[in-house]
Amino acid sequence: MVMDETEIRHCISQLHEEHRDLDDAIIQMASNPATDHLKLRRLKKRKLKLKDQIARLESGLIPDLDA
Repeated sequence: MVMDETEIRHCISQLHEEHRDLDDAIIQMASNPATDHLKLRRLKKRKLKLKDQIARLESGLIPDLDA
C-alpha cells in the first residue's frame, strides 16, 4: 500500500503522540523505586522503534533531487 503525503504526515503525527506518551510513562516509571525494570526496558525499546519509524517516514517526505 502506498500512502500519499497527507496520510504519511498523519501517521507521523500519531507516532509523535505515542512517542510523547511513552516518554511520559518512562519518566514516571523511572522515578518510582518499585518499578518493573523489564517493563521499563520494553517501553524504552518501543520508544526507540517509534523514533526509527518517524525518521523513516519523514525521510520519505524529502523529495529526491537529481544530481
